[in-house]
Amino acid sequence: SVALFQLQLTSRKRLAADACLLILTLIFQDSNASNIAAGSSTAETPHRRFEYKYSFKGPHLSQADGSIPFWVHSGNAIPSADQVRITPSLRSQKGSVWSKNMVNFDSWEAEVTFRVSGRGRMGADGLAIWFTTAQGLDGPVYGAADKWNGIGIFFDSFDNDGKKNNPAVMVVGNNGNLVYDHPNDGTTQALGTCLRDFRNKPYPVRAKITYYKKTLMVLINNGFTPDRDDYEFCTKVDNMVIPKEGYFGISAATGGLADDHDVLSFLTFRLTEPGQELPPPEAEMPKEEKDKYQEEFQNFQQELDKKKEDYQKEHPDVQGEPIEDMYESVNDRELRQVFEGQNRIHLEIKQLHRQLAMILDEQRRYVSVVTDEVSKRQGESGGQAPSQELGAVVATQQEVLRNLDELRNSFHDSLKQIGATQHQANAVGMGTYETVQHFNDIKEHLHVVKRNIEHLITRNGNPSEKQVLRCPDPPPMPSCLGTTHFLVFVVIQSVLFFSYIMYKSQQEAAAKKFF
Repeated sequence: SVALFQLQLTSRKRLAADACLLILTLIFQDSNASNIAAGSSTAETPHRRFEYKYSFKGPHLSQADGSIPFWVHSGNAIPSADQVRITPSLRSQKGSVWSKNMVNFDSWEAEVTFRVSGRGRMGADGLAIWFTTAQGLDGPVYGAADKWNGIGIFFDSFDNDGKKNNPAVMVVGNNGNLVYDHPNDGTTQALGTCLRDFRNKPYPVRAKITYYKKTLMVLINNGFTPDRDDYEFCTKVDNMVIPKEGYFGISAATGGLADDHDVLSFLTFRLTEPGQELPPPEAEMPKEEKDKYQEEFQNFQQELDKKKEDYQKEHPDVQGEPIEDMYESVNDRELRQVFEGQNRIHLEIKQLHRQLAMILDEQRRYVSVVTDEVSKRQGESGGQAPSQELGAVVATQQEVLRNLDELRNSFHDSLKQIGATQHQANAVGMGTYETVQHFNDIKEHLHVVKRNIEHLITRNGNPSEKQVLRCPDPPPMPSCLGTTHFLVFVVIQSVLFFSYIMYKSQQEAAAKKFF
């Protein structure tokens, strides 16, 4: 017994020691987590300013002549109203879009939304996002020029080196002298890479590329959710120096295999350190461009004055009247919209009034039928009192009739208030205190209608009253599927499934002949 007592005491001491160690570990982890959270909260994020001259998005992305404002496209690129198809799903296609204006700020962030889709299990060649000192309108590197001076973020979908490391996202820099190592998928020149499958996703794929304080970071939205902020870390390159001035661009290319490379939006933001004041947009505009816009504005103003004079000469009845009075002002448009909405409410209330009158007639006929039935039963029973169920039905129907009468009166009052408001607005004008008061009265009447309808629904929804009449239960359905039919059906489905698998294997084997 003494040995047993010592064993229990030893086990209790061990449990106490383990509990103390666990508590100390949790306290240490909480303190570290609080320190990390405090450090992250103190880290200041840069200020972002949207730059429309280096961006595009739908709708109305392209103009009537097929061009993109502030951007130029080349090759097989096809702009449309809501996207730019860099390359269609045809073999040996190349296309690109480039910003017309040169970027003149040091730090930036680009959010690109694109979709790469194709019929096969594999696609080619891929899509690239550029920031270079010159516009690479055409070339062998994903449809853009080789030996670029700047940086390229490549979305490579075809495995050229056979290492089964595609689709992949790579960051490749160049000083204008290097030739892209296309046979090895650029792995020998990549500064950062990550494996991401961006083909045939249910939602468009998003890439966020940030260059701030000589650090380039790439985040990817995998396209499985519609959440625009659901980004995953891809790669990060520290101590990276790129040209201060350059052009943004997107290019794509196809080879023996082909995909549709569609870009839905390209949004550019200027990044500045907190506390640093940005120059106004007018100060960033060159003097030649300012003078050009000023001259265009003066020419437009002179042309507008000339058209006004010609119009007044052609219409002597409006001579001397200001042309601005002929157009609808903002206040007039708002009042017109208010009264158009009022007219629509009036029509809806009239329609509800007619429907309510029909319901009231139906209820009255139903009450008359029930009353006749009660009188017949009284005659058959020798003048005895009606049953409790029939009495409950008659009481319920009378309550329904009273509620419907109240609803009808409320609708009638609302119609009279709307008619009086419209008459006063046409006779006196709009915007007076009486008009506002009439609107408030209409609102109160509509609230009364709503309460009456809810009360009617509550009265009709009482389960004790619905148990008066019950429908018979439907007969059970007989089982018509036997064991033999089920087995035959399973065998047929299995044969069709294996035939489809063999057909798809033959199709993929035939497609691999073009590699």
